[in-house]
Amino acid sequence: MIPRSFKILALSLGLCLTQGAVLAQDFLSRPVRIVVPQTPGGASDALARIMAQKLSEKWGQSVVVENRAGAGGNVGMEHVALAAADGHTLLMSYAGSHAINAALYKKLPFDPEKDFEPVATLATLPFVLVVRPDSPVKSIRDLVEQGTRAPLTFGSAGNGSVNHLLGVMFNAAAKTKLEHIPYRGAAPAMQDLMGGQINMVFTSLPSVSGAIKAGTLRPVAVTSAVRSGNFPNIPSIAESGYKEFDVSPWFGLFAPAKTPAAVVRRINQDVQDILKNKDVIERFNAQGADVLITQPAEFANMLKRDLAKWAVVVKESGAQID
Repeated sequence: MIPRSFKILALSLGLCLTQGAVLAQDFLSRPVRIVVPQTPGGASDALARIMAQKLSEKWGQSVVVENRAGAGGNVGMEHVALAAADGHTLLMSYAGSHAINAALYKKLPFDPEKDFEPVATLATLPFVLVVRPDSPVKSIRDLVEQGTRAPLTFGSAGNGSVNHLLGVMFNAAAKTKLEHIPYRGAAPAMQDLMGGQINMVFTSLPSVSGAIKAGTLRPVAVTSAVRSGNFPNIPSIAESGYKEFDVSPWFGLFAPAKTPAAVVRRINQDVQDILKNKDVIERFNAQGADVLITQPAEFANMLKRDLAKWAVVVKESGAQID
């Protein structure tokens, strides 16, 4: 005879599995929002819009991208953290806002781990150092030599942003003294670069891939350890004499904490299916991004590692935002 306690446990597990299956099937009861905590035009926005289109086609339900920029990504992240945990509100995040802000801001209105469910990674992509086409800086060697003769400036999306910290890391590696000029977002930094007010910008490859192809910006080097397969003519900082230099942030989708596991698994599987499509791979590659497929648990471990990694870099930079 099966003990009564085992029967109760089996019944409870069965109910949980049944409820989870129902939630996974019924969560698409209304349009889904992918919140991008940055302004339009950047890498997060570009990748989110590709995914929104494909998920909408797969689900037969409207999937819209909503830009909620501010406070280095914290405004949009807080919005998602407080949203209903039912799968209808997702966060398009990346290592910059999700891992760096925890060390950069003294107080956050959310916990980057506890208040979100990692759902699915989408891609990794290198950042790239760009200058104007008329700049005398054509290589990392030129940059180091120029930097010893006259002060050079680099713009960023703000204090503590990936753009800023890359400059800090490069200064430490090459013993240069590039001067940091912070802006309120990547777009105004790029505008001042084009206008000649600053010398260079470290920025995501997707956000400037069009300008590079058009010749309106000159790429100097990518920040990944090896060259991008999508832009093989751009050397890496590592191969230019700084072997330990390797920054290629991940991008991915999160849901509010306590989103049912069945819903998370459903979205993860659907995202994986989409990322295996040849046309999606080509569209990501055209942006300079490499598809990255993981399970939610793997994604959670990546976030944990990056929180520790960037905490060290932020501390060394001295950047702090109240």
